[in-house]
Amino acid sequence: MTTDDSDPKDAYPTLDLALRVGELLLSSGAGAADVTAQMQNVCIACGLRGVTTGVTFTELQLTYQESPDRPALIQFRDVRQREIDYEDLTRVDLLVRALIAGSVDRDEARSRLAQIVSSGHDRRRSIVTLGWGAMGFGVGLLLNGTPVVVAAAVVGAIGIDVLQRWLTRMRLPFFYQQVTGGLFATLLATLVVGADLSSRPSQIVAAGIIMLLAGVSFMGAVQDALTGFPLTAAARCMEATLATAGAIAGVSGGLTIATAFGVEVVNLTPGAAPYGSPGEMALGGAITASAFAFASYAPVRALLPSAVIGAVSTTAFMVSHRAGLGVSWPSAIAAVIVGLISFTIASRVRVPTLVFVVAGVVPLLPGLSIYRGLAHLSAEAPGGLIELVNAGVILLALAAGVIFGEYVAQPVRREGRRLERKLSGPRLVGPLTVRSVRRRRKKAV
Repeated sequence: MTTDDSDPKDAYPTLDLALRVGELLLSSGAGAADVTAQMQNVCIACGLRGVTTGVTFTELQLTYQESPDRPALIQFRDVRQREIDYEDLTRVDLLVRALIAGSVDRDEARSRLAQIVSSGHDRRRSIVTLGWGAMGFGVGLLLNGTPVVVAAAVVGAIGIDVLQRWLTRMRLPFFYQQVTGGLFATLLATLVVGADLSSRPSQIVAAGIIMLLAGVSFMGAVQDALTGFPLTAAARCMEATLATAGAIAGVSGGLTIATAFGVEVVNLTPGAAPYGSPGEMALGGAITASAFAFASYAPVRALLPSAVIGAVSTTAFMVSHRAGLGVSWPSAIAAVIVGLISFTIASRVRVPTLVFVVAGVVPLLPGLSIYRGLAHLSAEAPGGLIELVNAGVILLALAAGVIFGEYVAQPVRREGRRLERKLSGPRLVGPLTVRSVRRRRKKAV
């Protein structure tokens, strides 16, 4: 459906549709470049050209001026952060592609978008909680945990999810939810150690921390920084830092409480590699990645590819780590591979690349490094600050590695070399441009 240029009021529905699409993308972790491109694509597909886009971390703006002698039409939309929902993200991505391809018009797209936002999920929330438990199981395998450690990791992941849901209903800010999660994971480890069931509290805490680390926000922050949106990148980085700081504060508080009760939970085993065999690592990575995707409401068709990407990323990490490259460089190498594979698989499975990217790096998040740094500081031992800095370097390496993998993979696509010079950056959500999609459709006819 094209917009009637003689009636400026007809532009409002198009602007509103584009803003609602951008709101869902931004709240689900998409980068500002992706959000800008897809809002522009929606406007162009509906026949509205010359629209100016403004994207910040909490607000979207679209401005349209038909001619210099007429007033500009401006619409804003606040972005309310909410739970990551890859099912809605995938549905909106497919809707935008259908609108660009011309198979739906603007009014039908508005109706479908309203249904997507207002409808619930077929996947029950209790099943999603079990999905987080499965993720804890996978992380326990990644850390070469004993059966007791793996069981505690499952209980910890389920408990953290239940607690955070309850705190969300109580409208407690997200920072305090993170503090509660870190505290719960540490107190659970304290109980296990106090009952003489395990001597590896670090693995129990690390399994819980990985669930709390802000991998999605770090991905968006790095992408925004690389694609020319420094203000949005800074805001995302602040959110991610605050979320991680909350988890760190919770763990620190738990260690203090454990020390006050005379329970020693600072078994760091410095220098000892916590990783298991390559087979265990691959299995743990596959379970962790697919369980995270499942718990984030990713479509069922995305679970097996997520498992494959998780297994490949952890295997690549182990190979590089055992080659003597340390931890940061193997994390970056594995992240580049995740970006390469995710970009290739996403178009075939019809799921946004962002889903596979985040699921693929979750097994590599540095929960153990953060725990060790806090435990060192709590015990007044040297090296605590170094461990925390190392964890930050790993997070940056993962995010930058994934984006670099996207840059490398992008020109490999069949139409990539023709469009490469026109693109501002890799797309983790949505098609490249309206013209490229319609050009392919015309050639097919």
